[in-house]
Amino acid sequence: MKKILIIDDDQLVSNIYRSKLVNEGFSVEVAADGAQGLELVSRFVPDLVVLDLTLPKLSGIEVLKGIRSQPEFKSLPVVVFSNTYLSNLVQEAWKAGATKCLSKSSATPKQMIDVIRGITSKVPGAGSGATEGNTTILRINSETTSPVQTADRAASDGAYQVDLLRSFNAIAPSTLLNCRNQLQAAVKSTEEAIRMKSLLELYRLTHSITANAGIAGLISLAQVSDAVEALLKELCDKPKNINVSTLRTIALSLDFLGVLVQESSAGNTATRMEILNKPNILVVDDEAISRRAVTYALEKAKLPCTSVENPDEALKLLSENRYDLIFLDVDMPRINGYELCSKLRAMESNKKTPVVFVTTLHGFDSRANSIMAGGNDLIAKPFLFMELAVKALIFILKARVQPGAAPITKLLSQPQQSPVEVSA
Repeated sequence: MKKILIIDDDQLVSNIYRSKLVNEGFSVEVAADGAQGLELVSRFVPDLVVLDLTLPKLSGIEVLKGIRSQPEFKSLPVVVFSNTYLSNLVQEAWKAGATKCLSKSSATPKQMIDVIRGITSKVPGAGSGATEGNTTILRINSETTSPVQTADRAASDGAYQVDLLRSFNAIAPSTLLNCRNQLQAAVKSTEEAIRMKSLLELYRLTHSITANAGIAGLISLAQVSDAVEALLKELCDKPKNINVSTLRTIALSLDFLGVLVQESSAGNTATRMEILNKPNILVVDDEAISRRAVTYALEKAKLPCTSVENPDEALKLLSENRYDLIFLDVDMPRINGYELCSKLRAMESNKKTPVVFVTTLHGFDSRANSIMAGGNDLIAKPFLFMELAVKALIFILKARVQPGAAPITKLLSQPQQSPVEVSA
């Protein structure tokens, strides 16, 4: 019997994978923190380790390095759960000796079982596979099963997925309420230590939402939470980037996660959709560096865009195309961002297209002017790439989950279970 060690502090995730693996005939042990996990590696001597990178006491990277430092475990397969957007962390995991990296927001229990079977199988052609660059290539042989067995397994997996979704919908509202409370504490605190403690806890809670939404098959919700988690990680690592703009973005994202949870509970299948058909995004900024920064941030969220520097060229494109999202600089020659926004609002094709201003002008007057011109939101320069990526994902997904809904900025003014107050 093959032995699997799961190192993850999220009890729900650990229990789900343990249950599935035990049913598949594996012997399973679970560790709730990095220190316990590293100790269990030596005592349990697993055939494979499933390792989350976000852990208390010892980080996943530290655990991975600790495993590889022991000669007897240099070739022990380690499957790492990572964040889609934290590419630097993923690179660290590869360098530390990860066998395979999976996104926690998109890996389903079935996919994880398939990966574990492929790595631990002794069937010729299976095993840990060949390595090419930073990608571990697994050759997984399909099991020989009868049509009846295949149908039974599919029915079982379907019922199991329904139970996972039910479990997520039961715990998500209280988790989000806790998230709001932690952000509220961070916003109101005048002590740096308390603020950072609240943000770290918010990061941990968001990490849990990402994992649980991914397991439950709520792809849209997991995508947004994954991006918010990456933004929070960046703020925790670099507190100097915490400002009114980043805190507003986090508040906005928590509100939208609440919307997605409500849609999931109501049975809206749009929350299980991914951005597969590429959205049409326009970026207008006369400064090349600023324009490139916006497009790079969108690329991080896997959102392609068209970028132009000339407002007149933008007007021509707007008259010929319907866009899903528009980013506008304010301070541009001849036609400024506010004027351009007013003009595009007069076009039937882009009358309701979300518009986000990206500008160094981010005081109260600028916010008022952006609203009067028909803008939906404003992000301050210089901005964090993940901050802009989070806002882009929210606006794109909102239109798909709730077609024809009111501008998302109105969510911030609507009564919430635990409103987050962020001053302008």
